[in-house]
Amino acid sequence: MPWFGLGVFKVEEGEQVENSVRMAINAGYKSIDTAAVYRNEEGVGKAIKESDVPREELFITSKVWNSEQGYESTLKAFDESMQKLGLDYLDLYLIHWPVKGKYVDTWKALEKLYKDGKVRAIGVSNFHIHHLKDIFEIAEVKPMVNQVEYHPKLSQVELVKFCKENEIQFEAWSPLMQGQLLDNEVLQEIADAHQKSVAQVILRWDLQNGVVTIPKSVKEHRIKENADIFNFELSAEEMEKINSLNENKRVGSDPDNFNF
Repeated sequence: MPWFGLGVFKVEEGEQVENSVRMAINAGYKSIDTAAVYRNEEGVGKAIKESDVPREELFITSKVWNSEQGYESTLKAFDESMQKLGLDYLDLYLIHWPVKGKYVDTWKALEKLYKDGKVRAIGVSNFHIHHLKDIFEIAEVKPMVNQVEYHPKLSQVELVKFCKENEIQFEAWSPLMQGQLLDNEVLQEIADAHQKSVAQVILRWDLQNGVVTIPKSVKEHRIKENADIFNFELSAEEMEKINSLNENKRVGSDPDNFNF
């Protein structure tokens, strides 16, 4: 699984998502993260198909939406996603949110897809520790990834630790807090010291914490800039400064209190 990729949440179906994915692949991105509820799987698939990069070199993720959860309905939702994407297999398929009373059966469906070779890896998104423990009780295959909201204002220390202990790869959505961190003075100071942008510093912080990150952008210069994070390193002191920004503050919903 690549450490870095492109997220396409709120990227419009059609020309916008096709261009975004095309620009990312041209800039060297190998990982693209979409979901059924984003309603842009067709555009993602089209851009992948038109790319010069062989399919086996790309890492494509999608997710089953809340209203489709349950055993049979998840299998059906997966087939629909695959039809839209135009792919023979997925690299990673996730349960999008822990819908009460459904996510255990949904997990069993993901295990079947994995065993049938339709998905290379299976995981979850927005799962707290207690949700993961519920899955552990019935799982034949443990979740391989947990994709959650993660940024310097929400560093989820206990969840990160639990996932590491259980060999679940931690992955960040909204790593830049939807742009709300870009004028942070502490981050700007660190960015200036490295002649990098605040966004690059945050994404580098993700990597040095062992977190996979998938920032979204539709602008070519930002897509290229976001990926330019492998040629510098944050010091232990700088990492600690960023860690100290945590306020347990969310821009998205709390997985224990969502209604969609």
